Amino acid sequence: MQFMLIHKETLDEVSQRANPETAPAYWGAWNAYIGAMGQAGIIVHGNGLQEPHTATQVQIRNGKRVIHDGPYADTKEHIGGYFIIEVPSLDDALEWAARSPCALTGSTEVRPVMVMAPN
Repeated sequence: MQFMLIHKETLDEVSQRANPETAPAYWGAWNAYIGAMGQAGIIVHGNGLQEPHTATQVQIRNGKRVIHDGPYADTKEHIGGYFIIEVPSLDDALEWAARSPCALTGSTEVRPVMVMAPN
């Protein structure tokens, strides 16, 4: 089964990325986590995302496109990245989610990937 692990980071975690004093620990934890998933052979695809201020929201209102720069919602967490993993069960996906560095201060959401019917 495939699951998406959606890694939601706090603003504090985002600042750790760029701070020369905390960046090595931040990236070291992520490299260890990603390395463990790679060794287990469960990664189908994944990427980190740039900071929320680089986001652009698109909406259609009254037939017209409306653009909002930066994060639209004021939240305490934002999506920092994701992985699609292939594991035998939801319990296995939850185990990998719990190992995520952001599960300690932010959260990791786990969602089954929807299997699309062939056309």
